[in-house]
Amino acid sequence: MEIKVVRKVLDVNDTIAEQTRGMLKEKGLFLINMMGSPGAGKTSVLEKILGAINKEFRAGVVVGDIATTWDSDRLSQTGVPVVQINTEPFGGDCHLTANVVKEGLNQLDLSRLDLVIVENVGNLVCPAEFDIGQDSRAVVLSVTEGEDKPIKYPLVFRISNTALVNKIDLIPHLDVELKSFSQNIRAINPDMKIFEVSSKTGQGLDKWVKWLKDQVKAKKG
Repeated sequence: MEIKVVRKVLDVNDTIAEQTRGMLKEKGLFLINMMGSPGAGKTSVLEKILGAINKEFRAGVVVGDIATTWDSDRLSQTGVPVVQINTEPFGGDCHLTANVVKEGLNQLDLSRLDLVIVENVGNLVCPAEFDIGQDSRAVVLSVTEGEDKPIKYPLVFRISNTALVNKIDLIPHLDVELKSFSQNIRAINPDMKIFEVSSKTGQGLDKWVKWLKDQVKAKKG
């Protein structure tokens, strides 16, 4: 019985995700689902890149957190429209579902946007299980989390299109090897595009911004 209930929940979620995907296709709007652990640096990455993106494309952000508006408050300082979704009122889910993302999108003026970035709730497991209607998925992995995370939490790396190995400025202070992160990610997803970045210094982020801009251009045709 429990398996049937879970399947029904996922089926409903996937139906709504497809509706969102169809709507975004009509508008030529690119949606990326950014996932990663708490503290991986998702918000810091966005703080660094939104200004560069907005020079060419109009971006909006949907932020998911269990509680607080701290991240959305930070991102609002970049000048882009930001919608906050807190999951605490409906159980404190550790992920965003297609229906709540759809509601978040409804709070943005999509006719004025080219790109929406969804910063999912900080978690390496649950967000990977729910399609939100995105065009692409990105996973942010901090070097402080250790090289083993792609092997321990394979699903999010298996389904993502790009990986940002973040906080590389800290490598000299850690007992880890940068190349091991890429090796372990590609052991799970050989086709993964990997960007070694620092959300503190900005190193490497220009390459991911170029990739992101290329995706937006392709979606708009």
